[in-house]
Amino acid sequence: FSSRWETCWFRVELSIPPAWAGREVHFVWESDGEGMVWRDGQPVQGLTVEGEKTSYILTSSLKETEPHSLMLYVELACNGLFGAGKGSMIAPPDPDRRFTLSKAELVIFNRDVYELLMDLEILLDMAQLLGEENQRSFQALYAANQIVNVCDVKDPSTFPAARDLAAAIFSQRNGESQHTIHAMGHCHIDSAWLWPYEETVRKCARSWVTVIRLMERNPELTFVCSQLGLTCVLWQAQQFEWVRSWYPGLYTQIQDYVAKGQFIPVGGTWVEMDGNLPSGESMVRQFLQGQRFFQEQFGQMCSEFWLPDTFGYSAQLPQLMCGCGIRRFLTQKLSWNLVNAFPHHTFFWEGIDGSQVLTHFPPGDSYGMHGRVEEMLKTAKNNKDKGRVNHSAVLFGFGDGGGGPTQKMLDRMKRMSDTDGLPRVQISTPARLFSVLEKESSQLCTWVGELFLELHNGTYTTQAQIKKGNRECERILHDVEVLSTLAVAQGGTFQYPASQLQQLWRLLLLNQFHDVLPGSCIQLVVTDALQYYAEIRRTGSQLLEEALQSLCGELLQLRSGSAESTLVLNTLPWERTEVISRPGPAGTEALALVTAPSMGYAVVREPLLPPQPVTVIKQEDGSVSMENGVIAVCLDAMGRLTSLRLAHSERESVADGCRANQFALFDDVPLYWDAWDVMDYHLETRKPVTTLLRPLEIMLAGGLRGSASFSLQIGESSTLTQEIILDAMCPYIRFLTQVDWKESHKFLKVEFPVQVRSANATYEIQFGHLQRPTHWNTSWDWARFEVWAHKWMDLSEHGFGVAVLNDSKYGASAHRNVLNLSL
Repeated sequence: FSSRWETCWFRVELSIPPAWAGREVHFVWESDGEGMVWRDGQPVQGLTVEGEKTSYILTSSLKETEPHSLMLYVELACNGLFGAGKGSMIAPPDPDRRFTLSKAELVIFNRDVYELLMDLEILLDMAQLLGEENQRSFQALYAANQIVNVCDVKDPSTFPAARDLAAAIFSQRNGESQHTIHAMGHCHIDSAWLWPYEETVRKCARSWVTVIRLMERNPELTFVCSQLGLTCVLWQAQQFEWVRSWYPGLYTQIQDYVAKGQFIPVGGTWVEMDGNLPSGESMVRQFLQGQRFFQEQFGQMCSEFWLPDTFGYSAQLPQLMCGCGIRRFLTQKLSWNLVNAFPHHTFFWEGIDGSQVLTHFPPGDSYGMHGRVEEMLKTAKNNKDKGRVNHSAVLFGFGDGGGGPTQKMLDRMKRMSDTDGLPRVQISTPARLFSVLEKESSQLCTWVGELFLELHNGTYTTQAQIKKGNRECERILHDVEVLSTLAVAQGGTFQYPASQLQQLWRLLLLNQFHDVLPGSCIQLVVTDALQYYAEIRRTGSQLLEEALQSLCGELLQLRSGSAESTLVLNTLPWERTEVISRPGPAGTEALALVTAPSMGYAVVREPLLPPQPVTVIKQEDGSVSMENGVIAVCLDAMGRLTSLRLAHSERESVADGCRANQFALFDDVPLYWDAWDVMDYHLETRKPVTTLLRPLEIMLAGGLRGSASFSLQIGESSTLTQEIILDAMCPYIRFLTQVDWKESHKFLKVEFPVQVRSANATYEIQFGHLQRPTHWNTSWDWARFEVWAHKWMDLSEHGFGVAVLNDSKYGASAHRNVLNLSL
């Protein structure tokens, strides 16, 4: 029935036989779609086969006074836990996919049989996994064998004796030196990925209401584990806000469990954002909006930054965390490194200013464990900081709508709470884990600089329109805030647009989620993201206009009566002298050289005259030279730089025998993660782009601006047009590039081989810069064959250097003397 992304509602009328009195009764539902049970107008249980949640407990012991006839509704989303891909998880959604209901039953659940099976599972896992050299494996094996001998499946009276045999093994305690695991229920939900934003709202509701039901049935955990009850770790203020708006009854229950200390808000950010590409100000706003939301809604701010699933971590994050009151950090994504195994699981992470945060990677290398013996043993064995710390985290539960922890997971770990031969397992909280780690931290190592993920390097470039929208909207919001602040400071009736700005910021922050801004999402999500960027541009432009009218209204009126004056605004913190376009006679565009003060504006009536105009000369061979008294550039007929130097220097910037602004096409066929990855072997497939469609020709002949343009064919069916611009008094040249991209599994870059020798290149990051090697001496070096940067990268030696700037790109690299920008 139904196709992908549709919703079906089922009305379920149940009649429980009177003969089932005293029995535990479940409603069982199995479908390849994601379901949620509604009862009395409220959601009560999520249903997902992949999350091992296929039943809703109607009663734990049917009483005569309980209703035997009742009505439920099942809301079924026509998508699986991981979307609706055709053939594989990350394939595009299948337009022909239909969904089925395979089981809808009313059943008796035999709790005694279930408990006995759980005992046997743990014993058999111990026997198999502890090894022949460990006597506990044989004790577990013999206990399991005795249980089989004692138990008669047709005679329930034999079950207690069988369970006593298992209890004898589980009650044998560990020594004091045993490794302690802090287990925390976990439910990682991507805000958008293989499904749209809208579906995530329901994924949150399905998962969180299921967790509430589990908490209601497990109050005894406080006693058994000597800790708090079941702890569910949740993050992303945006997801809380969705549930608050769409499911107010459920949200009230969540607030109650937060007050009890069982739902633990962690993370401190608005969404689980990408850790590389957002600007410094965006990252600050992630923390500001997140922490403010948690404080307003739950009366507490987060003390841990929780970012388990993003594609690397900027070296600026420790400083930002500390500035937001957070000194603890948890992730596990670096366990995905393709080349080098990260050397620590618990350590201090130091940022570019020296700020440090205590960092923990769960040694089990997962945030979705199932509470099995194998996972607990791996956690203890895999810990790379043995001897320094003796505590670590296990995050258990099904994510992405799978409903988080299950009763079976809890029952497994209950049997392992303090069983000789196994790590000690306790239900815990992030605060308790990090408090213990802080006490043990005296011998921990320190990692300085970025936490670079050696995988998913393609996410710096994938979905160019999303990258452009992010950068443009960051710039628009900056300008709105600057001009609005100046308007307020000037006095008068202008009201700072705080609520509108918060709404726009939250849209931008939402799009910085770690599968949206990187481009690793389905087309539905891209469409939503581009619409949000359009909304930010539209409303941001209106707010800019309102601030401008308040700030400069009188000047604008004066300007309207004089065609000779121009109001120039500068929202950057330094004085700027630049060539601008302004309206000319008869609707034409005219150029003017103007100066505007730092964070201010100026009325320009008489444009400046440059000390030296731009000269543009075309040679007989089709090459073009341009000079403005600051720099001189020579271009060949294909638009490549053959020379770039300071006007009064003989020092050449372009490497001998090379051409800069050289476009190159590479094959892009990764091992698996298509939208995420570009592999190192793509560098072996380099093909210079040399098919000329239109040779270089002069567009503007000089004066205030000189420019030349050309067109190339790229691959089989794509084209590129570029205008190279040099303005008067400008210390750089601009490349205005438009690509009509129709290639598949290809990667386009532009190369700048320069006459500079340096062991390191410098890249802009949030509120600072970072140096990375230009050589591949070690595996750590060559694993960074493709890196990320913000607005610039620079290669310099003493007294001389060359930088490449961009307005919407993030992927970059510098190998030896070649600066590469990924397009």
